[in-house]
Amino acid sequence: MQILDAKGRLFGKVSLLDIGAALIILMVLVGIFIFPGTGGSVAQVGGGNTQPVEVDVMVRGLTVSDPEGFFQMLQESETTNVIIRNQPHGEVRIQDVQQLPRSQAVPQPDGTVKSFPDPRPEMDYTIDLLITLTDDALITDNGPVVGNSPVKIGTQIQIEGDLYSFYTSTVGVRILDAES
Repeated sequence: MQILDAKGRLFGKVSLLDIGAALIILMVLVGIFIFPGTGGSVAQVGGGNTQPVEVDVMVRGLTVSDPEGFFQMLQESETTNVIIRNQPHGEVRIQDVQQLPRSQAVPQPDGTVKSFPDPRPEMDYTIDLLITLTDDALITDNGPVVGNSPVKIGTQIQIEGDLYSFYTSTVGVRILDAES
């Protein structure tokens, strides 16, 4: 009996290609389960301790039918849900909400520029806000991690409530003392 026949089968039963594929699958499984490496979530990699953080997010040009009512609703809310980098985090506390003025730069005859309220009628339905959110974050060597997502200036955060859902941009991150 031949060890290898004309069709590339070992002892006429098993193909060499099947044996090669089985060995590759076996090596992958050994690589995954026996030697998993140092990967993991960002929160696990850096180590660190948990401390409260304040995150300032800016909302520019949010169009709402009742800007003043929306502003009052946000001020009265104690918490909101956040989604950071498409990863739902859960509730965070709303510490402060400030309404930012909408202004227009107007050149003056003497060459200076003055800021005046924007007179355009569509601005009656637009609001700019600075919102301060607070939560506990894992402090790593690379900065605070809220949920499993690092939060830095420029990080896009989605804020979601019962009647609203919009994206904001992080403009400030402050790590507070644990006693605060």
